[in-house]
Amino acid sequence: MARMLAIRRITTRTILVLGADRDLVMGTGIVVAALSAGTMELMPSLLGAAIWTAVLFLLRLMAKADPVMRQVYMRSRRYRRYYPATATPFGKQRRR
Repeated sequence: MARMLAIRRITTRTILVLGADRDLVMGTGIVVAALSAGTMELMPSLLGAAIWTAVLFLLRLMAKADPVMRQVYMRSRRYRRYYPATATPFGKQRRR
């Protein structure tokens, strides 16, 4: 007799902050805060807030398309551009 277990959505859902990837949102916030908090003037702070809002909008679009897009992209960067066909049924394979 097979036992049926329910897979809850909360255990497989990706971690998003403000609707975007957590690491990218926090990294962007830290960079913008470091750039705009150096002075006590209003203009750099407004510029930083505008940049952060625009980047957050783009990150949310990216997360809406695929919540794990960053991980997929980072994994794809490790692949080589071309893998030559080296398989043979006769034993030794050519190494590159």
